[in-house]
Amino acid sequence: MPKAVSGVKPGFVIFGGDNAQAGADHGNHADAYYKDFKDTVLSTLGSIPYKASIGNWEASTLPLFTKYLGAVSGQMNFPGTQGKVKYVWLDCALGQFSPASLALLKKLDDKHFYVIDFHWPLKIAGITVEPSHVLSQSETSKFFMAIPPKARNRVLAIFTHHGHLFYRKLDHIYPGFATTKFFVCGCSGDYKCKPNGDRGYYDGALTMNGNQVSVEAFQVKVV
Repeated sequence: MPKAVSGVKPGFVIFGGDNAQAGADHGNHADAYYKDFKDTVLSTLGSIPYKASIGNWEASTLPLFTKYLGAVSGQMNFPGTQGKVKYVWLDCALGQFSPASLALLKKLDDKHFYVIDFHWPLKIAGITVEPSHVLSQSETSKFFMAIPPKARNRVLAIFTHHGHLFYRKLDHIYPGFATTKFFVCGCSGDYKCKPNGDRGYYDGALTMNGNQVSVEAFQVKVV
């Protein structure tokens, strides 16, 4: 984490799930794991805003997740965008989107831009993630179809995790989403960054120029 925030100070940090590995040891030490994660985040990030999505290793400890890391799905202003861009995080911890998450997508409008984050990768053509770590075609379709047509060209980027590697597709990820960028970022939970750099994080840049907003994300190899 110190490497990720060194140099240029980020305006916002996303944690993509399996943050505390709270389900390990049958959840016997979950509270301590959450507290350790939260204390580490606060001591490292200081005043930098952040949000954590829920992962499969936290699904069995949902009350503790909400105690330490807040709601498992929701929407907020993306920091530094004067409310023009919304950050949306969803709950698909066990490989299915929660009803609340789908309901949230159905309310997206054409007055804002969106960056969306959740744990499991969508099933996208050409994806190289292990198939057992990808949402089903049914869940993938539920996600895309829940977003109203008027909001589909307002979804700037979708960040996912769980696959323990890097993958990205920068256009035409699904019919009606010609310009939405899709990312998978590994190195979460118990899967530490490897010396050869195949796991790490994305260093992203959200650029605003009048009514034009774009997101670029660059793979960072942590050694």
